[in-house]
Amino acid sequence: MSTRPQVDPITLAVVRGVLETTQREMTLTLEKTARSSVFNVAHDYSNALFNHRAEMILQGQDIPIHLGGLMPAMKAVASYFGDDIHEGDVIYHNDPVMMGSHILDCCMYKPVFYQGKLVFWSVCKGHVTDIGGPVPAGYNPDAKEIYAEGLRIPPVKLWEKGKPRQDVINFLLSNVRSRRDWEGDLHAQYGAVQIGERNLIALLDKYGIDQVQACIDELMDMADRSMRALFASTRDGTYTASAVLEDAGHGLGELTIQATVTIEGDHCHVRIDSPPQVPYFINSYEGNSYSGVYLGLMMFAKVAPPYNEGLYRCVSIDLGPKGTLCNAAEPAPHVNCTTTPMETLTDAVRLALEQAAPERAVGSWCHASGLNIAGYDQRTREPYVTMILASLIGGAGATAHMDGWNSVGPQCCFGALSSGDIEVMEYSYPIQIHRYGLVQDSGGAGYYRGGCATVWEVEPLEHDMTAISFGEGRLYPALGANGAQSACPQLKVGRVERKHGDQVTEVMRNNTIMTVRPGERVATINPGGGGWGNPLEREIWRVVDDVRNGYISVQAAQREYGVVVDTQNWSGKACAPRQA
Repeated sequence: MSTRPQVDPITLAVVRGVLETTQREMTLTLEKTARSSVFNVAHDYSNALFNHRAEMILQGQDIPIHLGGLMPAMKAVASYFGDDIHEGDVIYHNDPVMMGSHILDCCMYKPVFYQGKLVFWSVCKGHVTDIGGPVPAGYNPDAKEIYAEGLRIPPVKLWEKGKPRQDVINFLLSNVRSRRDWEGDLHAQYGAVQIGERNLIALLDKYGIDQVQACIDELMDMADRSMRALFASTRDGTYTASAVLEDAGHGLGELTIQATVTIEGDHCHVRIDSPPQVPYFINSYEGNSYSGVYLGLMMFAKVAPPYNEGLYRCVSIDLGPKGTLCNAAEPAPHVNCTTTPMETLTDAVRLALEQAAPERAVGSWCHASGLNIAGYDQRTREPYVTMILASLIGGAGATAHMDGWNSVGPQCCFGALSSGDIEVMEYSYPIQIHRYGLVQDSGGAGYYRGGCATVWEVEPLEHDMTAISFGEGRLYPALGANGAQSACPQLKVGRVERKHGDQVTEVMRNNTIMTVRPGERVATINPGGGGWGNPLEREIWRVVDDVRNGYISVQAAQREYGVVVDTQNWSGKACAPRQA
């Protein structure tokens, strides 16, 4: 019987620090070397490290929808190649049928060998600008099956024993609209996994395989103990909650996702029940749905690091039968799944868990509602296509300790996205951005207020631009918690506006493909986050500050908080008594 080496706290801290620093260096490499704005501006990518057993030993502070799905995806890729994995190999993959999230999230896996032995995997997943198919940027609201959405990439080697397979790389690049951006981002991903390999080998050189693996096993055990302690301290029982997925077009009506959570001792079982899959791009395959469950769990748990696969040892998941919305089967269309229904699935899981421990309840985050744009750039004489991450950023939910963050959502990305500078976007593409700012009164009222959402408005310059809207959050607000109101009831939640100049010509709540001409604009007005606690108990000075900062209007202060604000006297002392 083998026993692992003794782990001293100093070595453990150093190994943990190296792993965390490696992930951050991989992330910085992507930011500084990638070519597309989706990577170098919005940071829509994630990095993780795995051991030889294909277990995640460190997840970055990146995109939750990527990270949760990376665990089953890594296992699927390792299993697919089996013993046919060699030093210098680099594998690429996006296929949701083989545990990918959606086909725009393309993942690179580099096995790390040491002294001839497979020890680690260095992994990088990123959202590419285009994936072929009939609609630029890949979001096709008219797709009835996955074959109408773009290029599926089953596990394939792009580098084999250190040599690039130019035929395969050229095949991929020949099937996308944004070849130059795609190629740049692909090499940025390669640089990131190389950084991961370099640092891991240096760690092994210093401490040896046995000592490093012993430290990693202890870090995973630490995460396991943390999550088990949480469930052991939570009331046993079975708890059920549901969340509604909005009707965003195509006459499907509203769809309900139900989560049933059973807590028994230090174990948690999650059962998902969802309707049959639909001929619309909101179906979620297995790997992506795991991400939704894990995010709902982590929003409830709020455990301290380390964050690795040990967190989920005490969690079992049943996604229901194949062929359903949250456990889709080929050929279900799916591209919108990383926002819808992932965020609805997350809500259902979190709401069920909060019944077991109401003191852990938080306000819901906004759901994603955004735009992709494409056209022809007369300056470069090349087509362009990009996902505008800034267009889907909204407000975070409030907690029992603080207001929700402004302009940080949506829920599926959980604050990991960046909107970037307006000037960079206008330099990169032939567009003018007329508005980008916070939406007043968009956060839910509460003792702690929900985060405010954003508005993003764009006009094409000297060309007809294709704009594709996707997501939801346009019919139902983010829920408040512990007596708080839902977000932005007066604003009728989020919407997409089509404009001619400053005049609104159409308000859209369905997902659609549109042509926007010079002189016309399209804007996304996003939803805010839910509040926490009774808004009538919020301190008056906080309400006054919210009015001063433009987060809420004078009218909302009186209507939602019972505070009449004298805008001529910002001290708050001149406010009328609070109204019940």
